[in-house]
Amino acid sequence: MSLMTMIVKMGEGLGKTCAIFFLTLLFSLPLGMIVALLRMSRSKIISGVTRFFITVLRGTPLMLQLLAVTYGPYYLFGLTVARNKLIPVVIAFAINYAAYFAEIYRGGIESIPIGQYEAAEVLGYSKGQTFMRIILPQVIKRIMPSVTNEVVTLVKDTSMAFTVSYQEMFTIGKQIANSQTSFMPFVVAGVFYYVFNAIVDYFMGRIEKRLDYYR
Repeated sequence: MSLMTMIVKMGEGLGKTCAIFFLTLLFSLPLGMIVALLRMSRSKIISGVTRFFITVLRGTPLMLQLLAVTYGPYYLFGLTVARNKLIPVVIAFAINYAAYFAEIYRGGIESIPIGQYEAAEVLGYSKGQTFMRIILPQVIKRIMPSVTNEVVTLVKDTSMAFTVSYQEMFTIGKQIANSQTSFMPFVVAGVFYYVFNAIVDYFMGRIEKRLDYYR
């Protein structure tokens, strides 16, 4: 197989890799905020349950979570395994990354001085207005480096979808490598991931610069 043919075949899987990446961010970023607010709840029960949820997801391998979400319903309830494996893959990724984003959000929110809440209350802001107009913009600025790190990690983690035989880029590369007895597909995959990460890092950097006026 020529190098160009190999690149074309792996390029077909790149679209599915991008789908995992963007859909995971679409669901995990807002879900992470919800989890963070539940984690900070004054109710010890809600806070405790949420903390347990976070520790389980952060303390177990993403690969195991992928297998559990994809095949768990079959072994537990006898349900048919989803034909479109993108759905369970995105669910597993979104829940996993929501746990990490939740802790990043929580750290950012708790870093804001309590005096800002008190000042906003004196000015007549409601709790919702205080959070959305005063606290959240500052939190976003402070957590951007940590969020960027997680987003970059997500690019590489998409390769774990091969554990459930989802035909993303790394899975196709692995199949070609096995059939051709060649390491070249892994080199091509590495270049793809590097370029993808460089693009992500560039855009995240641009976002950080746009938020400089919050200093």
